[in-house]
Amino acid sequence: MKYIFIVLGVLVLWGIYIFNRFISFRNRVGEAWSDIEVQLKRRYDLIPNLVNTVKGYATHESSVFENVTKARNMAMGASGPTPAHAEAENMLTGALKSIFALAEAYPDLKANTNFLELQRELSDTENKILSARRFYNTNVRDFNTSVESFPSNMVALIFKFSKKEFFDLAEGDAAEKPIEVKF
Repeated sequence: MKYIFIVLGVLVLWGIYIFNRFISFRNRVGEAWSDIEVQLKRRYDLIPNLVNTVKGYATHESSVFENVTKARNMAMGASGPTPAHAEAENMLTGALKSIFALAEAYPDLKANTNFLELQRELSDTENKILSARRFYNTNVRDFNTSVESFPSNMVALIFKFSKKEFFDLAEGDAAEKPIEVKF
């Protein structure tokens, strides 16, 4: 009888340990997603300034500006680490590339200090998004491994912990406090 209580006690302690581990993983995933959102907001804030800078040089290239604005709005409207959000962010990255391709046609723009600073900030933010995405996906991997591994999967099933989605992007950028640039 004494051994039954010891075995039950060990099982209860093991269950508490696994449950707390899931909570820790879930909180790390939430923190990592928050880091991604901060960097994406930086990107969204930087884009209008970049567009305004380029507009000052290339006023007849309105379709490029419309595409960037449309892609930015779609990305801002998407929520959570879903495939749709990742696709919207990839579209925004592609639209931003068209702005930099357009800049190649305007040598004065390429030498403009505001444009160069915005381009540097955008590149820096892309690197931060990449890093935040890696951190998020690492935490999701650890969480999902625990959800699927035996015997912790039994605790996950009991307490309804389910797998999280990875957040896959091609690339990304942004800026924290936007610098207003108008021509």
